Amino acid sequence: MTPSEACKVGPRVIVAGVDGSETSLRARAYAWGLARRNGSRLVMVYVKPLVSLSSITTGGAALMRQTSEEIARELRTQVEDALKQGAPPIAWELATEEGDAATGLACAADAVRADAVVVGASAQAGHRLVGSVAVKLVRMGRWPVTVVP
Repeated sequence: MTPSEACKVGPRVIVAGVDGSETSLRARAYAWGLARRNGSRLVMVYVKPLVSLSSITTGGAALMRQTSEEIARELRTQVEDALKQGAPPIAWELATEEGDAATGLACAADAVRADAVVVGASAQAGHRLVGSVAVKLVRMGRWPVTVVP
């Protein structure tokens, strides 16, 4: 480690939750800028929903898997297109997890030894009662969590 690396203040690894929603895209943009300014590695994580009993109809589970794979491909394509159009280059990767969003993000953050987590604010009214992904991550208390509106 060089002396300049030893003096760095700020996250070295940032995890950003992405799912294609408007708030997650803003969270990705914020995390990208944070990573660029700090020379951090950005790990964008898309958590594929688990196939539930309600979706197990003829072809329902396969359709859910196909849709999740399309979303992950689109997220990767968006980043690659932004880089081609002049977005500042950083060290980045797109990871996928499966299951509950908060648990998936927590597992990914632990796996990459994240120093910070960035997520978009929930737009769902019900999350005020049962808690959003951001609230669940904050309650885990393992990383600073930034919520982008």
